[in-house]
Amino acid sequence: MEVSYKYASPSVCVAENGNTTLGLCPDGSRDEKVSFKGRLKRPLVFRDAMLMLRQIVVSDATRQKKERPEFFQWLEGEIERRAVEHERHQPGIRMELQNAIGELASQLASKDSEITAASRASIRLNREIDSDAWGNFYRLQGKFSSFLRFRDPDLYFALDPVITVHPDEVSFEAFSIDESVYGCLSVKMDEFDLLQEPGLGTTNIDFSAKLATEIERFRTYSQVQLSVNPLGFAVDTGMAPGYIEKKIDLPESWVKGFTQVSSAASMDGATIDLSPVDMYDICAFLRRHNTQTSPRYMKWALEKGKPARIVFEPYGAVLELKAEYTGENQREEKIWGRQRWLVAEKLIPLAKSFQVKFLGFGMPQFIIADLGNITMTIGFSSWSANDWVKGTAFNLMSGFIGDGAYEEVYSLLKERRKIDVSSIHSLIGGKKKSEVTSGIGAVLKRGEGYFDAANNVLRFRKLMSEPLPPHLYETTPAELAVAELMGKSLEDWQACMKPTREYLFTNRYQESGRTIQTEIEIDMDGQISAVKCQCREFNKGQRNISAPCPHIIALYLASAKFTRYDLQQGIEYKINDILPELLG
Repeated sequence: MEVSYKYASPSVCVAENGNTTLGLCPDGSRDEKVSFKGRLKRPLVFRDAMLMLRQIVVSDATRQKKERPEFFQWLEGEIERRAVEHERHQPGIRMELQNAIGELASQLASKDSEITAASRASIRLNREIDSDAWGNFYRLQGKFSSFLRFRDPDLYFALDPVITVHPDEVSFEAFSIDESVYGCLSVKMDEFDLLQEPGLGTTNIDFSAKLATEIERFRTYSQVQLSVNPLGFAVDTGMAPGYIEKKIDLPESWVKGFTQVSSAASMDGATIDLSPVDMYDICAFLRRHNTQTSPRYMKWALEKGKPARIVFEPYGAVLELKAEYTGENQREEKIWGRQRWLVAEKLIPLAKSFQVKFLGFGMPQFIIADLGNITMTIGFSSWSANDWVKGTAFNLMSGFIGDGAYEEVYSLLKERRKIDVSSIHSLIGGKKKSEVTSGIGAVLKRGEGYFDAANNVLRFRKLMSEPLPPHLYETTPAELAVAELMGKSLEDWQACMKPTREYLFTNRYQESGRTIQTEIEIDMDGQISAVKCQCREFNKGQRNISAPCPHIIALYLASAKFTRYDLQQGIEYKINDILPELLG
């Protein structure tokens, strides 16, 4: 989808008389005119956090081609040689061609039919020449674009971050180039000495590579002001006024990724608090070891009351952290794309602590860095080559099916600007819990809110100036399939408690004359530990929770509520055995 941004001037960073103003110019095409002006109390912490966000924006963990310096050195020499040869011979060749064409034209002047035939031939030849020339141009342009993407991502592609001014904080959100890493920088209002009343709202900001270079120059002896001015900074800087318009062919996966991140962040998961020393040890190991040999993952072994242990494959090296796991269940978490964790390296000297949130096998992870009044939330998809859209259907797993009470949730969220999920359910009366849950999902899918994982609240944020196209948020065939399966009888549904203290839920679905058995295991922390289904769709994919079929999602939604009950081992429960306890 093509979107247009309109900036009154470029964003600037001006230093004068010991005072530095970081002027961020918002998108002027939005209805809400966002404005903000405040003096930072800790500019260096803000500097490093913003530079880290910039690092997320331009990062790309996809497999890149090896550089060939010898080839490019030969290519440069070949281009120069051919240019010299062209300048030497081309004028003479062109003159000879023109003379020959003139002689032929004079000879054919008396022959109209021959002239017409020659003219048609000339037109045909010119078209062929143009076709060959432009065909080569487009082919070379494509090669140059691919070359530029891997050599200088800053020039190739960088989407402007999204900034939102809330009543209690200012947040910056962004995605990486490969759309596998999400970053949200939240700065509390207590971190500023406010110089004017903030104008609430959401906008994109012009955040160029040049601006990032200027931010690097923040020093302790400078007074730094953050200014978001919809009128631009032409007067302040002496630049000629004039609007700057950007037209970007925005990937739909970038838009849908924002909604999927919020859905995933709202899910329950296992957490562990790490000290900066623990995070340093992890990053130091990753910095020293980067292999191309499979398997390349780190396995977290978590046991209640004991220090967390990380096994790095394929080395088999074990790193024991200082942090103790406080969860109830013993568990193992495998994480792929581990080199992406190095983006948190810059925050280690500044952070008070790090919280890591695991959502289960084949699911994303979140790192929340506590920098005092500044918080950085980093979300990683299942693995580097898997963006948030290709991965698990988080909207479905969170119960965000259909629109439900969308209007009520939207009005409440816009009025409050931030609110926790339980308060939404209590304040919206006359609606079923499932309808309110679907309404929350509809707000997220439309880009009109996001889930703040650091504070466990829903915040109002309009991702785009115009409403999103319906196909980006409307009910999908997968959602319809899940809704249909959930409407079927649970006569064949069973639950039991395994000796490993994990819930095992099974169900059989009748489709097209065949029986499909689905199994799902959920541990005591509410996380999915294993899945299995006999349908073709599941067995054609990854065959794990990263690519669930509608049967698995429907079984999860129907069974997750029963994990609140301590079932006895060795007993198989039918729906009629456990339903009276649930209703009571």
